[in-house]
Formats: sequence, C-alpha cells, structure tokens
Amino acid sequence: MEDSTEELREEWTLLLWTVVAVLVPVFITLWCSFQRPKRKVQLKDLFRKGKHGWHYTDLFNKPTYCCVCSQPILQGAFCDCCGICADEQCIHRADRILSCKEIMTQSKTDERFCHQWVRGNVPLASYCAECKQQCGTHPKLCDYRCVWCQTTVHDDCLSSLSDDLCDLGEFRSVIIPPYYLYQVNKLRRRHPDEYSKLAALCGCGWTPVLILANTRSGNNMGEVLLGEFRTLLNPVQVFDLSELPPSKALQLCTLLPPGSVRVLVCGGDGTVGWVLDAIDTMKLKGQDQFIPFVTILPLGTGNDLSNSLGWGAGYAGEISVEQVLRNVLEAEVVKMDRWKVQVASKGNYFRKPKVLAMNNYFSVGPDALMALNFHAHREKTPSFFSSRIINKAVYFLYGTKDCLVQECKDLDKKIELELDGEQVTLPNLEGIIVCNIGYWGGGCRLWEGMGDEPYPPTRVDDGLLEVVGVYGSFHCAQIQVKLANPVRLGQAHTVRLVLKSSRMPMQVDGEPWAQGPCTITITHKTQALMLYHSAEQTDDDDSSTSETEEPSADRNDTASNTRETVSES
Repeated sequence: MEDSTEELREEWTLLLWTVVAVLVPVFITLWCSFQRPKRKVQLKDLFRKGKHGWHYTDLFNKPTYCCVCSQPILQGAFCDCCGICADEQCIHRADRILSCKEIMTQSKTDERFCHQWVRGNVPLASYCAECKQQCGTHPKLCDYRCVWCQTTVHDDCLSSLSDDLCDLGEFRSVIIPPYYLYQVNKLRRRHPDEYSKLAALCGCGWTPVLILANTRSGNNMGEVLLGEFRTLLNPVQVFDLSELPPSKALQLCTLLPPGSVRVLVCGGDGTVGWVLDAIDTMKLKGQDQFIPFVTILPLGTGNDLSNSLGWGAGYAGEISVEQVLRNVLEAEVVKMDRWKVQVASKGNYFRKPKVLAMNNYFSVGPDALMALNFHAHREKTPSFFSSRIINKAVYFLYGTKDCLVQECKDLDKKIELELDGEQVTLPNLEGIIVCNIGYWGGGCRLWEGMGDEPYPPTRVDDGLLEVVGVYGSFHCAQIQVKLANPVRLGQAHTVRLVLKSSRMPMQVDGEPWAQGPCTITITHKTQALMLYHSAEQTDDDDSSTSETEEPSADRNDTASNTRETVSES
C-alpha cells in the first residue's frame, strides 16, 4: 500500500514539474510580448530625436558587446550608420556620448581627414592594418574600426598606427566625402562648373552612387540593404523611398558634378519606373545636365527590366553589397526607350485621357487578369506577400484558375489592333502583349519563344515595340517553359488598340486595372540612361547566347555612342 502511494506521489510530482516546464516559458513569452510594445514606445521617441540611426533588435546575429558598459548583450539597439551597439539601459547614454558618422566636415588635407574610430564589434575575419593579425578574437569589447574606410586595428596597435588620416578605403570613388559637402555648403555661387572643380578634391574617376531603396518591394530586403549601404557610404547618399520620394532624393544630383552620378535603385520594376518618372520631372525643370545613370538591384517579384539589363531575376543576398558596388562601377551605359500609353475612354470626350509611362510592357488579357487578382489580394492582406516565392505561387494559382474559367476568351472579337496605322487581322486570341524589353512574365523571353523559328532581333533603344498574342493562360505557361511560341503580330513605332465592347483587365509594367471600352495609343516618349551589366548570363539556357549575339553587339555599339554623347555634353 505504501509503495503504491509513493508511486502515485512521484507521478503527481512528475506531472506538476511537466506542467511548470510547459507553462513557465509560455508565461515568460506572453509577458515579453506585452512588455515589448511598451519598450518600443519608450524607445521610439529617442530613435526619432537621436543623432544615431538606431534600430532595435531582439537578438543580435553574432557575439555583441555594449559600446558603453562593455558587457555582452543579446538584445538592444544598434546604429546602422556607424555600427555602435548598446543595451536598453545604455542607449540614452550612448546617444549622448558617442558620435555618429559626420556627413559634413572639414578635411585636414586636400583629399583626406582623420579616421573616425568605433571600438568593438569589428567585422568577422577582419585584420589589423598595422600588424596584419586578425582582430576581434577576444571575447570582450576590443579593437577599433574606422566608420569610413572600414580599416580595423588592435587596441595596442592604435597608438603606433603609421597613418592617422582616412582615405575612405576601397569605395572612395563612390562615397560622397563629408569634406565635399562642407565645401559645397561654403560656395557662394552654386554652379555646375564649381562642382566640377570641387570634384578634384575627391580624386580621379570619382563616380558618386546614390542608393534609393524601396523597403516594401518583393522580399522585404530593403531595410537590411539600407543599413549595409549606410555603413559603407555616406548616410546622406542613402534614401528610403518609403520616407522620401525619388523626386526629392534626386535633388542631391544637382549638388554633384554633371554626368558623374549613378543611382542604384533597390526594388522592383515599379520602383524603377517611379525613379525614371522623377528623372523626367528633372528634365522638365531644366536639370538635364544633372541626369544620373540608373542601375537596378532587383528586389521585386518579376524583375523583368532588371533581367533585360543583365542584373538578374532577383536579389536575395547571394553577393555582398561590396560586390554590388563593384558591379555598378563596371557597368556599361545604354539608352532605353520609354513609352507613353494614352487611354481614352469611350464616351468621355470632355475628360482628359489617362496617360501612363511604360518601360517594360503593356498587356490586355490573361496575364493582366492574374496581375489584377494578385494586386487586389495584396491590397487586402499586404503582410502575407512578404516573400518572392509566395508572390509567384499566388500568380500560379490565379493562372491555373483562368485556364479553367477563360474570362478573356474571344478577345479578337472585342478589340482592334493597328501597327503604325495598319490594321492587323487577329486570330482567335485571349491576350495581346506589347513589349519594350526582352523579358516578360518573371524571366521569360517572350519574343524569342522556343527559339526554333527565325524572328527579328530586338533592342531596348531601337524605337520599336514587339507585339505578340497568346491563346490563354495555358499558352502563357507553355511559352514560359519553352514548349510553345507566341503569336508574333509584328513590330511597330506606334501601337493603337480599340476595345469595342466589354470590360477587360489591362496592365502597364505590372500595375493592373479593369478597363471599359476605350482607345489605347502607345507612342515613344523619351530615352533613359541605364547601366547594363554584362559580366554574367541572366538566362539559364546558354544556347540563347548565340541567338542574341547580334543584339548584344548592337547594344555595345549603343553603349559606346552613349558614352561619347555624354562626354561631349
């Protein structure tokens, strides 16, 4: 009897401790979740008014030490400009006693100024500039890093460092030095010639790069990239487009030497179009000489424009931001056609037609329907669309649905197509796509198709549009996997479509809408100066290289002609 009582007591004890082991972490998690909003509210005011670019994290991704109390920390705040870290108790003191990157300061000599050191938390696998031994090997707050040139040095070697002047390091040719902005601020006469004279202080081949990142694009990597670029560059040349529109960010170009600026757009094709529209606005203001060259770091879902210019179908951190900057410097200048899409609704004679700018393509039919459904779903639940894979999966589901429903059938009976004023007889189609670039639908070479038929070459600067038809969503899928060719309707300088009846889905560069009877006219608008990256192949099929040799040669000719034109101006 006593044995059974003892066993029962042990079982209850085991059950009690099991319940405690399960409930205690749950209660701690709940308590932390309730405390976190209060903590964020308290820190939000400091982050807004502080002199550092503070960001809070619940867990640092490497061993980290507080720059104030030198204690190891798991959570706290870090500055994405200078790299200092602090726990919650030390954040206010850190903001008060530790200086951040100075975006504008006087230089000691013509081209150099003193190192700005930050102690501790040096990058992994960094080496001392004095003794060449590895830094940051001790489990404590130790060693120094310059926030400008990224030079690292041991505590003991700092006093014996042979050169205490900073040359901005490897990326001096893309950084806007603080002493340049100091000299610009002192100018009495703001004139392009004065900026060119000041550029001599920054060394030969100075090509400042502005970073414009959309934190809402695609896989939500924009926030991380902003921090990494602010660490390497001058924070004044890194812009978050969710806080400042590109029209205002690009005004920094007017304080830099004409023809020298390159803009790296971190986002999807829609973000690139937004920036190019802002550049067109600069032209209207008479700021043509300050127009920058535009390049892309693809963060969106489709990224067809990025793919066409050699920057790949999507960026997920596979190469470092340092390599991204090197690629930007090595890129070639090319011109790219931009088009005006005019939509005049039938019956609204006294209303101005809707005017849109087009860089990639215009379409009416199943692919526009997929984009419209995707857009409506994303507007309802934006948090769900935080991954490029999820976005493409949703597109696939809507495409599969349309294969069964066929909402866009008999398009040829509802629409008329004119190419350069000549009407085209349409076969039994469900969709028409008008392309300016080589890629469409997230990486498909639409005009090329299977590549088994001769077709006229395409270029982004030839002033021609390629017009194709598709039989439906299933035909689109076949084209994307190279199992079918599109219906090539022709090339033209001007495209005109007349929607006679019904309401059809349409899109321009991924921006969809439902349109009633109307007349659509697509004409040439202008040309944009883009950067083409030719170092790596953007298509998985190497056989396409031989088929596109002629366009590539034409593009290289265009690049050389563009460089000559820019240098002459």
